[in-house]
Amino acid sequence: MKPAHDQGHQDKQDHQDKQGKKGGTKRTILDNDQCIAATSKSLDQWFKDLDQLGGTSLGRRALVQHVYDATQKNEWWATTIVVEYEKARGAIEKDGRPKGYSICSTKSIAAPIARVFSAFGNAADLDRWLGPQTVVAFEEGASLVNADGNRATFTRIRNDKDLRLDWEAPDLAPGTKVEVLFKDSGKGKTAVTLNHMRIQERHDADLLRAGWASALDALKKHLEES
Repeated sequence: MKPAHDQGHQDKQDHQDKQGKKGGTKRTILDNDQCIAATSKSLDQWFKDLDQLGGTSLGRRALVQHVYDATQKNEWWATTIVVEYEKARGAIEKDGRPKGYSICSTKSIAAPIARVFSAFGNAADLDRWLGPQTVVAFEEGASLVNADGNRATFTRIRNDKDLRLDWEAPDLAPGTKVEVLFKDSGKGKTAVTLNHMRIQERHDADLLRAGWASALDALKKHLEES
């Protein structure tokens, strides 16, 4: 899986990477100009609003709902504002990191559940939809790597039910979690739901949203046309 980069977006990223390196700080692509353009308020203004509402003690769901209702139902920006707010206010999980971003991709595939499930652990299948030159051992504790730089370790495998993986790609959200759920939809169809969690940067979340959506499209095409 190698998500395509928007060139204008990447140019801005490159500039901010350089600025971050000069200043010795972690890079970010999220700024007030972007937030104002999308929501008519700056991040600082949203943070003050959320403080007045009650802050992180209200929980993520309530905060996201508040921003969602106030941003003309812009779900992704509502999530972004709350994730960045939690980080700014020092809200962390037991592992010492913020909860971060979560993304979800779904796909209905006209293939039996056993066939769809097996395509997540077979190198020939993975070459067709995730990335080339796959090396994989489909067992708990074993890894998956490919030439696109994707790397993960299977932490749970329940046949025709679900998968859990530790995502370890060094250049794209390492240290995050992936869960894949499979459901028999009847009439030879399978529903796939893929959740990627604990993503720390909006930049990585955007790339993974696009990347997983494209990958599941490729999986659908591969299984339905083969």
